[in-house]
Amino acid sequence: MGDGQDTTAPAGAAVQRRPELDAIRTLVVVGLVFFHSALVFDARDDYYVKNADTTEVTTILSGLAVVWAMPALFLIAGFGARHSLRRRGPGRFAAERLRRLGVPLLFALVALLPVPQWLRLKAADPGYHESYWRFLPRFFDVRFEPGEFPFVLQGEHFETGHLWFVVLLLAWALLLAGAARVLPADRMRRLRDRLAASIGHRGMVLLLPALPLALISALDGMEEGLAGWSRWAYLLFFAYGFVLATDERFRDAMRRDAVLAAVAGVVLMAVGMPLFFMISQGGGDPFTDLTRPALTMRALYGMTGWCWVVAILGLLDRRQVARRERRPAAGAVAAPTHAEAGDGQPDLTRRSYLYLALGALPVYVLHQPIVVAVAYGVVSWQAPIAVKYAALVAIAIVLTVAAYDLLVRRTRITRFLFGMREPAAVRPNTTDRPGE
Repeated sequence: MGDGQDTTAPAGAAVQRRPELDAIRTLVVVGLVFFHSALVFDARDDYYVKNADTTEVTTILSGLAVVWAMPALFLIAGFGARHSLRRRGPGRFAAERLRRLGVPLLFALVALLPVPQWLRLKAADPGYHESYWRFLPRFFDVRFEPGEFPFVLQGEHFETGHLWFVVLLLAWALLLAGAARVLPADRMRRLRDRLAASIGHRGMVLLLPALPLALISALDGMEEGLAGWSRWAYLLFFAYGFVLATDERFRDAMRRDAVLAAVAGVVLMAVGMPLFFMISQGGGDPFTDLTRPALTMRALYGMTGWCWVVAILGLLDRRQVARRERRPAAGAVAAPTHAEAGDGQPDLTRRSYLYLALGALPVYVLHQPIVVAVAYGVVSWQAPIAVKYAALVAIAIVLTVAAYDLLVRRTRITRFLFGMREPAAVRPNTTDRPGE
């Protein structure tokens, strides 16, 4: 690991793309429009703009998503980081992450993230008439707090908003690049081999990673502003993704235990979610309390998240493997691979892939300011929650995709500002992943 070249595949070789990871990434990014729109009507969450009527149904539905969605993104990002580090080495990997993640973060901090905070003030107080431009200096009135690493800049109105994901991903990637320089490769290989041998036993791919997640979730608490997970739990998911990409035995174990993971995840959720509502209704805080029920609930939450991620990835991978195995048996001509499709004239599949692969980060950066801006108008309608929600989602999706297509992807400077790779740089037969 020290030189970034240790892998089960030869250095510099193309790595087979796992389309199920692309599908999960796209699903989560698009799903965030639905998720953040739901928070406008949620009875618990203190979202930027709130509807007068709220419901707890959104809390339950959101709970079914937050337990796996963002952890899956961090795991997939760790998977991609492994292959990127192997190709580039620590120095170039760190520089590439600073360009691909640091630039859009800085641009969004200046151009986009103050908007939701300004609209929060306007929505909360009808008498608030401060212009956006007068509000901006107050947004950037910050103080340095290293104890909040990696969110070291804090302020009354300043925030990284939904780009906390980018902040964490950049921080973890830079830590990884530093670790790759100092950790001895031979020792890391031996550790990987021991782990791969351990998960050869049924259920161990669930138990071994789930226990640290349960411990961190219970003792460090859950951060509501980070989609219900501790920042250190996300570091574990990122690290798990990196490790999973080092050996096919980990992938085999996830496929093998996918059904067991699904059953365990459902059972754990069935026990943990009632505990969450019981603590909330009793006046406690399930995210931070140190009572026995709260500690138990958070430990169950940590284990549930890992089980669901294993179940989703493992079951989707089973489907991909079965599809590949059926092709020769049926005597049919195999469908062209991504690499083959990229060698000839661009077809619909390749165009769709490039559009989604290149657009994931810009769509992620753009979506929440647009959701908040649309919600600011929608909440004033005289209509049921279901009608407002449907309209909010539809308008926000159209505007987000339009902003990406018309304002971001068409010029080199805007692609650079939003962390996009140039289309010619995308190699469809490799595993560049979200956050790369």
